[in-house]
Amino acid sequence: MSRYSHNELRHLLESFSIAKKDYSLSPLSHGYINDTYVVKDGEIPVYILQRINHDVFPNVSGIMANIEKAFLFLESDTYRNISLIRTISGQNYHSHGTDQVTFWRLMTYIDVSLAYNTTENPKIAFGAGKIIGEFHRLLAEADPGHFVDIIPDFHDLTLRVDQYKAALQQGDPQRLQLADTAIQFTQKTLETLKGLDDAQLPLRVCHNDTKLNNILFSKETDQPFCLIDLDTLMKGFFHYDFGDAIRTIVNTAPEDEQDHGKIVFRKDLFNAFVDGLASVGPFLNPLEIRALPMGAVLMPFLHGIRALTDYLNGDIYYKVAYENQNLDRCLSLFNFTQKALNELDYMGESIAMRLAAWD
Repeated sequence: MSRYSHNELRHLLESFSIAKKDYSLSPLSHGYINDTYVVKDGEIPVYILQRINHDVFPNVSGIMANIEKAFLFLESDTYRNISLIRTISGQNYHSHGTDQVTFWRLMTYIDVSLAYNTTENPKIAFGAGKIIGEFHRLLAEADPGHFVDIIPDFHDLTLRVDQYKAALQQGDPQRLQLADTAIQFTQKTLETLKGLDDAQLPLRVCHNDTKLNNILFSKETDQPFCLIDLDTLMKGFFHYDFGDAIRTIVNTAPEDEQDHGKIVFRKDLFNAFVDGLASVGPFLNPLEIRALPMGAVLMPFLHGIRALTDYLNGDIYYKVAYENQNLDRCLSLFNFTQKALNELDYMGESIAMRLAAWD
């Protein structure tokens, strides 16, 4: 259910430079952070209206500046971009209210498009690899230093561990007890990740949240269109985007799956994703390529420790539909982390074979 009435949303639309029509709006519920609505002209979707959650993303102007800079590079026959609709005053977002200000943006809607939370189709996995590769190929000339750090150290393991340790000290005793298995796994896996070193890797402009449902595909052909939800677009390392994609493509179970027997590492989907990446052509150096398998371990673990930290802190970051959903997310992500650890050698061999021409 939407927290805003239909009349409130229609009033917000009047702040943007669009034709005055009797639009209808309906909420999209798959996101954890922002409030998103499809805007329809009759039965035809024409725009996406989104409230930017400034509790999570306080630097709204920085977010929007990053997106506009990226859009200057994301132009090609194989990448279908989204456009921002200006406000009547010419801004790329609208500030609404006085006492409790909310921030809104309006974007074009890509027709006959859809997103998948998970997939069992190698064609979708290939398309995901291809469009993420194209995204990075197009942004390779962008200077990461010109992009604002929206969430500083977003994927920094040291920061996430410090936050986790603070949550351990102040967490609710009952939740600490329920999370004991996750806490033990955290300690064990941190030892494994001690050797991870990204000091020699080049910084890139990264999406930083490349889960499968942040990719739009054609409803008609299953060809990939583009990446969406660019709020976390900022500098990073390619293995962040690689690992984040792997955790939602190679595993066919939902992120909060409680039956861990359904959590899998599908080698055929992994290979298809890397094949899609390879189809774009070289844009990674040998050190980046060698970091990819560990990226597939790091990213589900990072998301897991963030969910665990939020659970211990009382669910203040992620939206939850029931009391222990963050714990379920954490345990599911940690289960896949272990499965990725079990396949480190396989991933390295598959990547080396498929990206051999890049060396």
